[in-house]
Amino acid sequence: MADLNQRGIGRISQNLGFDMNTVASTTLYIVATGEEFTPFAVCISKISATLTTAVVTFGQSSAKTDFLPSQNLTNITTAGAAIWLMPVPSATPAREQVTYTAGEAFVIDVTTGDNATADVTVFGFLNDA
Repeated sequence: MADLNQRGIGRISQNLGFDMNTVASTTLYIVATGEEFTPFAVCISKISATLTTAVVTFGQSSAKTDFLPSQNLTNITTAGAAIWLMPVPSATPAREQVTYTAGEAFVIDVTTGDNATADVTVFGFLNDA
């Protein structure tokens, strides 16, 4: 029987207690052999403190903004809050959705840090290559 992630959008990876203060790229998911991965959204939840300076991007390790370019998180003022980040589906012009192939890494890149931790969960679907 096929995995739910191959029949619909599901949780692909989860990074608990992610350090939002370290300016660096962190791999969230590596596409397995024989699969393709299409991201849908990222949920940042259980944020430990107010975010006043955080900026992040999401994408392939060699193209860190190809899924989501700079996401300014400075308006998150409630500890414990959750936010959903995803491409705008009705943007003009429409934005192409990326699909990652076997061995490619999907990463979060913290470009401006903030003194907080959060859970980072990636949602999307997997296809057979």
